[in-house]
Amino acid sequence: MIRTLGAALAAALTLTGLAASTGAARPPASAMTTPAPTPTVACPPALPVSGQVTGTTATSLTITYSMLLSPPCGYDPPMVVTLFTSREDATGWRNPAAEAVSGPERYGTVVINGLTPDTDYWFRFSDTHGTRDPYIIGGPARTQPASTCTATTTIDSRWYGGFIATVTVRNTGTQSTSGWVVSWRWTGDERIESIWGGVAERVGENVTVRNASWNGTLAPGGSTTFGVLVAASSASAGISPVCGR
Repeated sequence: MIRTLGAALAAALTLTGLAASTGAARPPASAMTTPAPTPTVACPPALPVSGQVTGTTATSLTITYSMLLSPPCGYDPPMVVTLFTSREDATGWRNPAAEAVSGPERYGTVVINGLTPDTDYWFRFSDTHGTRDPYIIGGPARTQPASTCTATTTIDSRWYGGFIATVTVRNTGTQSTSGWVVSWRWTGDERIESIWGGVAERVGENVTVRNASWNGTLAPGGSTTFGVLVAASSASAGISPVCGR
């Protein structure tokens, strides 16, 4: 009886050791945890960049842009602005006419030079790695006609806080003009106190003077003048006018 009980106890101990050995070979429950899935980024149906033409000359366009989203749904600066001379070319990214690269700003301006006067352009955006924005096709934006006039300045009187100047506008084209525009940029805090022979408008440092109602028509080779009384808090560099139509 005792011998039988001892044999049964030995067998039970053997089975217990085997079970313990088998259990030790299994990895801890925490090691078998399934890793969390990587979240999927859902980009909203929004335009990653927008832009509009905010300035034109006979040979340039100024485009103001806003980069609305960062990667992975948008772009980082700098941005490439590409111009095309037809909407069909812009749609297919064919025959680019000119391009320029923005600065490091997410909201800024790009000036594209070397354009043809009196011509329509469409613009598109891409990044510097060649990724093209699929949404925006801006335009048409038309460059100004080539200038057919000149503007020269004569300082009639000068003092420390201002001056009086006469600007002569001359038609250098082969056809009569129905109007003219002269513009310049102030270098300090100058301001027009009085003007005669023209209508002035100022936006920031930029001044534009258009013809009066009676002196806009100029025959080829003909000229007219307007005068300004300018005040400033210090000595002024004067006026460096540019004439257009």
